[in-house]
Amino acid sequence: MAADGITDAIREIQDRVRARYPASTAGAAAVPLPDLLPLLHARDAAGAKVAAIGVVNPRPPGLANNIAQAVKRLVSRSLDWHVREQVEFNHGVMACVEATLTALNEFKYGLHQAALRNETALAELRTDLTAGLARIEAGAGQLAEEARELKDVRAHWAEWRQEWERKLSVNEIQFLRSVADLQAAAQHRATLMENNFREISGAQHRDFAGALERSSSEIQTRMWEDFGRIREEYERLIHNELRVIRQRASAAAAAAANAAQSPAAPQTPLELDFDSLRFADRFRGTPDYVKENQRFYVPHFQGCANVLDIGCGRGEFLSVMKDAGLSAHGIDLSEECVAICKSQGLQAGTADLFSYLENLDDASLDGIFCGQVVEHLPPERLPEFARLAGEKLRRGGVIAIETPNPECLAIFATHFYLDPTHTRPIPAPLLVFYLEEAGFGRIEVHKRFPVEESIAAVRELPREFLDRFFGALDYAVVARRL
Repeated sequence: MAADGITDAIREIQDRVRARYPASTAGAAAVPLPDLLPLLHARDAAGAKVAAIGVVNPRPPGLANNIAQAVKRLVSRSLDWHVREQVEFNHGVMACVEATLTALNEFKYGLHQAALRNETALAELRTDLTAGLARIEAGAGQLAEEARELKDVRAHWAEWRQEWERKLSVNEIQFLRSVADLQAAAQHRATLMENNFREISGAQHRDFAGALERSSSEIQTRMWEDFGRIREEYERLIHNELRVIRQRASAAAAAAANAAQSPAAPQTPLELDFDSLRFADRFRGTPDYVKENQRFYVPHFQGCANVLDIGCGRGEFLSVMKDAGLSAHGIDLSEECVAICKSQGLQAGTADLFSYLENLDDASLDGIFCGQVVEHLPPERLPEFARLAGEKLRRGGVIAIETPNPECLAIFATHFYLDPTHTRPIPAPLLVFYLEEAGFGRIEVHKRFPVEESIAAVRELPREFLDRFFGALDYAVVARRL
């Protein structure tokens, strides 16, 4: 690459000289400087010959020589007319030669002047060439360094390529061997798996055929046993329904007889000389707190179109049902609470629960909610409440009753007797029994509000004792009308 750069620089310098002095370079290249010495020697020799025409060669002195010389001179004068033209021609030729030499001298002088001009041009050219050579040397050094680097790179590349091709060949051979080994192993494994599958399938088929033959009689036996159990279940269910019907007829007859003797006075709230709303805020909780707890019942009333809230109070449950998009209305003995519900856009009215349920059409309700109410009722009227609820609910209707849990001893010290209108706590098994007698089934008991969340001291009790006597403050019974 350095040699190519020098060649390009020299060509550039030559082009610049030709461009600057086109005439001198063209003349010097076209007309070479002549050598005139041979011509001068020839002229002098020819002149000597011309001068010697008619001259007798000298001889040594003597008589014979004198006679010979005299004869030669006589002959020369006698031939003068004959050689005159030749002598004139010789003089003319010599004059032509002199003129040619003069012209050649003048041409030589011109060439000398051109040479002087060329020397000036060459001096300038030498200066430019020196500067150009300096630049060329600087560039040549850099080019030489780059050439060495490229040479190293080329050498390394060749070595790397050879090594890479060798490794590629080795890896390709190893890969092909691995693929061949894997293919053979996969084929062998597939063959083994196929054989195992055939053996397993055959064994399973034989086992299945044998089990099918052995169990055919067992299936028939179990089927007849299941039919027997279903028959017994239906007989028991029919017996229970007949018993409920008989109990309802007896209860209706007793109620009619009691009404004929002395009509029952409607339930009236206990006259309390304090602010009942302030009492509810302090001991039951704020409406927002109560609403958050009663959202638990929304899934149980999904799909209901007519739900009754018995003892609606401040309307927390009615508000929860409204937020869930379910239709509900409530009754309460407190006119103040009913007014609060109506101010919130809720459906509520003042009524006694027994009178209200008596006047409703049978199977007219989808659901009944009774939260913290049954503990206020006289114990002897709980069966009547359960019977009325069963009559007014359609088949599949749901009832949810929430009340303090007497199995939790803590309620007697902290909750139950805070309300002076409470009559007696109702154990969950007793309430479940009343509902079963009223025709309810699919009864679920949910323990709510663990006591350890509100009374941290009970956490130190043994777990079994804690769960048995300090479980949940309240419980809820959810049942379906059969």
